[in-house]
Amino acid sequence: MSTALQWFKSSYSGSEGGDCVEVATQPSAVHIRDSKTTGPNLAVAPRTWTAFIGLARRDKQM
Repeated sequence: MSTALQWFKSSYSGSEGGDCVEVATQPSAVHIRDSKTTGPNLAVAPRTWTAFIGLARRDKQM
């Protein structure tokens, strides 16, 4: 069984690079990182990620 994370780039990130966010999901955590680096990443509970996305969508609609 592989433990490597599968990273996905944000659908809002362009193909030219720059300011991109990538996420990798697991049942117990959502990992977030800057796509320009293989350095550290932030891991949050799925419930926390869902709340963050909800707030980001709400702010975008305002």
